[in-house]
Amino acid sequence: MAHTHDHAHPHTHEHDHDHEHEHSHDHGHGFGHHHHPVNLQNVNRAFVIGIVLNFLFVVIEVIVGLSIHSLSLLSDAGHNLADVASLAMALIAIRLLKIKPTDKYTYGYKKTTILVALLNAAILLLSIGAIGYEAVHRLIEPDRLPPPGKIISIVAAIGIGINAVTALLFMRDRENDLNVRGAFLHLLSDAIVSAALVIGGVIIFFTHLHWIDPVLSLLVAVVILFSTWQLLRDSLRLSLDGVPGGIEIGKIRETISRINGVKDFHHIHVWAISTTENALTAHLCVDRTASMEFIEKLKHTIKHELLHQKIQHATLEIEMEDSPCDEPDC
Repeated sequence: MAHTHDHAHPHTHEHDHDHEHEHSHDHGHGFGHHHHPVNLQNVNRAFVIGIVLNFLFVVIEVIVGLSIHSLSLLSDAGHNLADVASLAMALIAIRLLKIKPTDKYTYGYKKTTILVALLNAAILLLSIGAIGYEAVHRLIEPDRLPPPGKIISIVAAIGIGINAVTALLFMRDRENDLNVRGAFLHLLSDAIVSAALVIGGVIIFFTHLHWIDPVLSLLVAVVILFSTWQLLRDSLRLSLDGVPGGIEIGKIRETISRINGVKDFHHIHVWAISTTENALTAHLCVDRTASMEFIEKLKHTIKHELLHQKIQHATLEIEMEDSPCDEPDC
């Protein structure tokens, strides 16, 4: 990112953070208008409760799954364990958000929230591969004894309760942060999978069919794939400093260019600092006769507008009309 800041005029940085803080608490509406749109204390508590409950459930599933030879329970345990790991990593990433920037890490460790979301998606994809492999193997060479369906249903029913309760804890903040959304989606898909296992368990109980158990585990894999794909796409884009979802450069350019006093708005770069905060650098072209006071007011107006466009940190380089821009792509 450094190259976009190198040549900015000194006065363009002076008031950046004052304006951000003035605005960041003014607005109750919209995504990302507060400096921390996520209530960290609530999210913290939600993650801790989620981790403890889900880990206990994984232990139950593994013990029962091994004792009754149920692949659907064991694959669900693997899926839930991946979720516990992802909840733990997301919690660490959200804690790292609070660490103050240093001379070496000028944004602090905010980017860890993005990298963790990416790692999460990767772990889930690996778990899909493992489940799929084992399920196909079981379908080709079925066990002699079908697992008792009644026990599968009882254990899965406990799972519905645990996942639904923990998913509700993340409901409120899910739109404000990629990791919270990831956690919410995981838990919701877990609840759906558990419901499918309950139904499957009932069918096994009445029909004693071998193949239902591995087929259910394949169903688990498909559900994980769907819930993971979006997370993978979003986190990969943010890792590559792509423009965060819901932000359109064209729309920003158009909105800012319409503001009175703006002659041109170009060389725009937008990227995510974390899963909840976005930054922008751009060149702002003003009339040659514009006073310093007018320019400051204009910047204030622009930053206020950018907050509505989900951009919390804006760095603007001022250019006078008629003076050529030194950037090759301007």
